[in-house]
Amino acid sequence: MIWNIPNMMSMLRFASVPMLVFLLILGGQIYSFIAAVIFSLAAITDLLDGYIARRTQQVTKFGQLIDPIADKILIISVLIMMIPMNDGRIPAWMVVIIVAREIMVTGLRAIAAGEGVIIPASGEGKLKTIFQISAIIPLLIHYTYLGIPFHLIGYCLIWIAVVLTLWSGINYFIKAFATIKDLH
Repeated sequence: MIWNIPNMMSMLRFASVPMLVFLLILGGQIYSFIAAVIFSLAAITDLLDGYIARRTQQVTKFGQLIDPIADKILIISVLIMMIPMNDGRIPAWMVVIIVAREIMVTGLRAIAAGEGVIIPASGEGKLKTIFQISAIIPLLIHYTYLGIPFHLIGYCLIWIAVVLTLWSGINYFIKAFATIKDLH
């Protein structure tokens, strides 16, 4: 059954992207805050959909395909939209590293799948995603509220996310090439 609750939650992440893009085009403090709330809700669905799918035995091939794509599109879209903001939310080179890693890992997964090997998400990859999400929320908020410097918090977290992005990507390639090499 394709249209189960976990898959609909993944599709909600897709649906949130145009809203986020629109809010970030508008710019400004209130729209940034609303974008942070929408992004946070979308990120929560990422945590819940897999848990619900496994718990209720509603895991589908469609869900296994669409869930990681929805995550990547959500995260990458918001990161790209923050680059041109005139308030220095995120350096473009950080976004390039994150996007390049995601494209390369997705390509490597496709190559491995062609060899009959499914390479699941690693612990490092999941940690990377947690830090990316944890960085994006305060970067979206950006402004200081109640004396909390959200931009500074987000900037520190995105540095950690970039390091984890590189580390998990390198580990992913090492493991994938070893697995594919063992097949030949």
